[in-house]
Amino acid sequence: MTVLDRSGAQQSSPHPAPPPAWRPAGDAASLLPQDTPYRVLGSEPLPAPPALLGDAAPPDDAELLALHGHLAKGRRYNEQATALTKQGSLAVYPSSTGQEACQVAAALALAEDDWLFPSYRDSLAAVARGVDPVEVLSLLRGDWHSGYDSRATRVAPLSTPLATQLPHAVGLAHAARLAGDELAVLALVGDGGTSEGDFHEALNFAAVWQAPVVFLVQNNGFAISVPLAKQTAAPSLAHKGVGYGLPGVLVDGNDAAAVRRVLSAALDRARSGGGPVLVEALTYRLEAHTNADDATRYRADDEVAAWRAHDPIALVERELTARGLLTEAHAAQVSAAAEEFASDLRGRMRTEPSLDPADLFAHVYARPTQQLEQQQAQLQEELAAAAEGGPR
Repeated sequence: MTVLDRSGAQQSSPHPAPPPAWRPAGDAASLLPQDTPYRVLGSEPLPAPPALLGDAAPPDDAELLALHGHLAKGRRYNEQATALTKQGSLAVYPSSTGQEACQVAAALALAEDDWLFPSYRDSLAAVARGVDPVEVLSLLRGDWHSGYDSRATRVAPLSTPLATQLPHAVGLAHAARLAGDELAVLALVGDGGTSEGDFHEALNFAAVWQAPVVFLVQNNGFAISVPLAKQTAAPSLAHKGVGYGLPGVLVDGNDAAAVRRVLSAALDRARSGGGPVLVEALTYRLEAHTNADDATRYRADDEVAAWRAHDPIALVERELTARGLLTEAHAAQVSAAAEEFASDLRGRMRTEPSLDPADLFAHVYARPTQQLEQQQAQLQEELAAAAEGGPR
């Protein structure tokens, strides 16, 4: 088609091709996740691993035994924390029972200098990373916003608002890269968090900056009572990475060995300058959303039963049994270690924390504002009057 421009000159098309800068930065096909979730346990032969994994060998005996111990300890931690809510020691507890494989694998995949950015359901990941479990539960106890030192532990505070930790994770990863620090950041989020704007903003910034960050979406099927199908029409949550220019990977979130392999490879890739990765782990929350939720109102018992048959601990135990490694001695050792851990947590949580009201003002600003100083002075006067036994 030939048209005339305003000067009368001919041009070949009324819609000229855009300049090169408008073209996609990469091949979209290379960013797409595989069709089925990557699995290791219970798969014969092993499926083709995601491209970022390269050649992946089956887990050796030592890794499986270690994973079994971590998973059993994690399950006992969830049980004990849930019991503490019923006893009044915790205000609320969002259990990760059924999702322990994601939690444990996330902690074990991190290098010493890496950072973890957890959500409110990821207290087990922080514990598996080595943070004191009593300090981890401080937020859920109604004490400090974060009961542990994030700088020392390299674990960000548990994030109760959905997905707000993701842009923070990208910011830290980008800052580390600018500073020349060789580290990676692992940011955890649930499927409900992918419906928040923070999720999309974080992925966009991470891809544009090529920040060394890995996003792990634990897709447990429900955002409280809202099923995934009512949140998104995408083929998978891992597909969402394509729109922002980062690769997506699907993994069986109940297969601890598979999740650890995928996360380790993704973190290595990010750490070495390969850019961010979006990992979707398909898992299931066996317990209610929190102790204040009634999950029977929105999901059927047979659905829960089907996922119990795919329990992360059961998957490891089946593999250990097949290899002749699940001996009575090993099982007794794992059970005793988990019970000792729960007993220590239970005993330490009986001690009431010593609270100082002045701490309300201690970590708000580096330099307190005039208004904050006035409020602090007012509180001190009121406390002093109360100590003397009368009104101010």
